[in-house]
Amino acid sequence: QVQLVESGGGTVQAGGSLRLSCLVSGVTLDLYAIGWFRDRPGKERQAVSCLSSNDGKIWDADAVKGRFSISRDNGKKTVYLQMNSLKPEDSAIYYCATKGPFWTCDSTVLTRRGGLFEFDQWGQGTQVTVSS
Repeated sequence: QVQLVESGGGTVQAGGSLRLSCLVSGVTLDLYAIGWFRDRPGKERQAVSCLSSNDGKIWDADAVKGRFSISRDNGKKTVYLQMNSLKPEDSAIYYCATKGPFWTCDSTVLTRRGGLFEFDQWGQGTQVTVSS
C-alpha cells in the first residue's frame, strides 16, 4: 500500500525558509516521479515542483523558480521541498503526490487544468503560512 506523509509546514515571516518533507512508503522511490502541489484560498490546486524518475529531471513553476528546490533521498524514502525567500502568496496547504512508475515531469501535464489528476497517490497535506 502506497502512503505519502508530508511534514515540515508551519508559520514563518516573509523572507524566511521552510523545508517540507514527503515520506513515501510502498513503492521504490526513485522509480516514481514526485510532485509538490499547493492549495491556496480561492484558487485551483497548482503544481509547484516536480522531480522525475530515472534522470531526475526537475520542473518548477515560474512562481517559485529560484526560490524553491526539490530533492530526493532514496535511502530515507523522502522527497524534500526547500522553500526560501517565502512570500505571503506562498501560504497554502502543500501536498506531495506520485506518478509512475517511470515518468518524466512534463510541463504540459503539470500546468493544464486537470493534469494533476494523473498523479496516483497523495499525502494529507501540510499547512504553510507566511506572514507579512
